[in-house]
Amino acid sequence: MPKGLLSVVTGNTPDVRGAVVDRLLHLSPHAAVLAVSIQKGGDEYPTVQRFMSGDDHRLQSAAPLSATGDPVVILRQDLLSLRRTPGGPHVILALPTELDILPFLVELWRTRIGASSLADHYESAPLVVGVDAASFMADIGCVHRAVHLWGGGEHKAPLTPAEVAARQVEAADTLIVPVPGDGERQHAAGAAALASHLNGQALLVTPSGAAEAGARLPPSLILPTPRGAAEEWLARLEPVTVPRARRGTHHGVDSVLWRARRPLHPQRLADTLTSVLHGVIRSRGHLWLSSRPDSVVTWRSAGPHLELREADSWLEAGTSRAWKTASPQRRTLASWFWHDYYGERRNEITFTGTDLDDQRIRSTLDSALLTDTELSLGREGWTSTPDPLLSGGDSP
Repeated sequence: MPKGLLSVVTGNTPDVRGAVVDRLLHLSPHAAVLAVSIQKGGDEYPTVQRFMSGDDHRLQSAAPLSATGDPVVILRQDLLSLRRTPGGPHVILALPTELDILPFLVELWRTRIGASSLADHYESAPLVVGVDAASFMADIGCVHRAVHLWGGGEHKAPLTPAEVAARQVEAADTLIVPVPGDGERQHAAGAAALASHLNGQALLVTPSGAAEAGARLPPSLILPTPRGAAEEWLARLEPVTVPRARRGTHHGVDSVLWRARRPLHPQRLADTLTSVLHGVIRSRGHLWLSSRPDSVVTWRSAGPHLELREADSWLEAGTSRAWKTASPQRRTLASWFWHDYYGERRNEITFTGTDLDDQRIRSTLDSALLTDTELSLGREGWTSTPDPLLSGGDSP
């Protein structure tokens, strides 16, 4: 039996998610839809509600399904059941904002011992994210409350609404930002420009009306992705993966990429943060701190909130086990950036914001690097530098 096609859709509001599903149904009118909502309670498993619809009469008359448990397990069984439905080779999985989408999909697709993989039954279409401009612009600066997401197998640490909004956009293969035909058109265009800078690799679609929106979606949205979906999702989660900086300024939004091949002095870096983050809406990357020369320290900001976290260890020459367990993308990046003495160690951050001064950002961060004299002290000298950023293992 040939494989089915799985389209994954999400959005920052239920309305925009529904609108994207409707537009996909214009391209694939016989697709089955599995719409999901999640209600969490405490530290227990959430309640997962699903509604199935499609051409098959059994789907049309089906009542909403509800179960408490691991969403990955529940939805995997639903998808396998839908695969057995006659005439339903295409399934649209509509996921809610309560999921950290990339970790969740990696876990959903993961092969389990004694069970078949979803990859044996489905090919993945591009991941489509709908963006309601007003909600997105409100959330991307909000850091004053906590949001709990489910990331596949476990509760995720609380995040800010700004971080949730940025992660959802960065996960997409295709971004759909509807542009209303009223006075909000300029506002929506600005949101679309920001979203496209946060994810420069995604296809950006900005339909301007419900009537023609379906016809304007590219047919590629209901075709299998050319690369392995699970491998691509996992690669995006690598701590050394840095978003590509999009060139040019669009509606006042631009991006700056900073790189350096020597350690950062933690105290001097802490002193520069206010200046570096001025005007920055989102930044992502990783650091090589002199106080932690063996650790990949991830840098992630959304709105005015910055998180630094020890996420992994740098690959070393001769550590065959670490190289074997690393992903193909990680090994490729390490080879590209390899230095005979420093290995793969490097600093790399992409900043996105409004009216950014790229020279100021780069020169300010360069001033926090170890000087030649400090560099000559070697690892013992580096590790003795004061570290106000990660002292005690806590993020700032």
